[in-house]
Amino acid sequence: MQTTFSTKFVVHTSKLKDGLVPVFCRITVGGRRAEFSIKRKVLLASWGNGVMKGNSEEARTLNSYMKVLDAKVFDSYRELIAQGRPITADGLKNAFLGVKEGEQTLLGLIDYHNSQLKGTIEWGTMKNYFTTQKYIRDFLKTKLKLSDIPLVQLSYKFVVDFETYLRSYKPVDYHHPMGNNTVMKHIERLRKVTTVAVKNEWLERDPFMKFKAKFIRNDREYLNEQQLAAIETKVFGFERLEWVRDLFVFSCYTGLSYSDVMRLTPHNISIGIDGEHWIMTTRKKTNQPVRVPLLPKALEIIRRYKDAPKAANEGTLFPNLSNQKLNSYLKEIADFCGIGKKLTFHVARHTFATTVTLTNGVPIETVSKMLGHASIRTTQIYSKVVEKKVSEDMKVLRQLLKARDNKEAKDSNSISLQ
Repeated sequence: MQTTFSTKFVVHTSKLKDGLVPVFCRITVGGRRAEFSIKRKVLLASWGNGVMKGNSEEARTLNSYMKVLDAKVFDSYRELIAQGRPITADGLKNAFLGVKEGEQTLLGLIDYHNSQLKGTIEWGTMKNYFTTQKYIRDFLKTKLKLSDIPLVQLSYKFVVDFETYLRSYKPVDYHHPMGNNTVMKHIERLRKVTTVAVKNEWLERDPFMKFKAKFIRNDREYLNEQQLAAIETKVFGFERLEWVRDLFVFSCYTGLSYSDVMRLTPHNISIGIDGEHWIMTTRKKTNQPVRVPLLPKALEIIRRYKDAPKAANEGTLFPNLSNQKLNSYLKEIADFCGIGKKLTFHVARHTFATTVTLTNGVPIETVSKMLGHASIRTTQIYSKVVEKKVSEDMKVLRQLLKARDNKEAKDSNSISLQ
């Protein structure tokens, strides 16, 4: 039984920008609608009753193009009829766009992936997946002229083209163009999404099979002894900054991340095999167990907040604060202390790995355990930082020795003249 349908070309005034509006093809079947963008814009003043008004070259070209699209939608309708498939607005739209019934698409896969992750990872990480999804959608729309793409059409070329798009992307707001590692992070998230499709057998071949990510290893930002001491001893006169400073310094002496510090409860503090206080917890990000002996300064901060009402109400060691506000206050702290570095809470974790532990001779294997790294390779990035510190120290030593040798030569010359 044939089902009647209608198509109409419409514009959305809600998307009006600089006098231009995007044109959509609207398919209506049994009172239900589905729309897709035809990737054209028109002056709102020149649009009327489903066509572009006037007899200009632009109007004739656009109206002719819409007639071609209308004919192609009708061809898709006849194919569905020939296959004996039910006619729906969404089904006809998908048939026109080349998406088969029940076929998995990339944007559908991303929605599935994100729904599976929701509630299992931090909002900051989840937000990054939404950002990648936005770039994929824009890539499909601007470069491939598609609203979505079937998974079976994903290929190595698709991945490379997406990478090229990201590298050439020019932001319209205050953001800078993407650096190499930012591009690779988006590619990495796409790879994790397609891995889900491979595991579910929605994809026969992994489009990333021949692709190799090209991350550039950057030195991790950290505080040296003088900078850490400046923050520890500074009197701010503001309770909120004192509070944030204590949380930051606590992380500098334990290596715990923001989310792990905020989750600590009195039950996470135990007496270790050496009779001293230890932190016993599990990293939220990796689910790796973490065992950290409490250094005196970290223990002092715990005791300072033992009777804090807000912490007691939340059942945590410390009163909680959002990561966004915490990092905002850390910028103020950096200014107060004259530290010309971008201070974020994660800098504390790096400071623990370098200035507090590795620089003081703690073996890298021990540091890796305390940081909760699944592999020691992750910790080895800090070794390069420590080597840089050794190089800087030796440079100072060379200058001292050179100055001493010059002084001895000068003194010797003075004696010989006498």
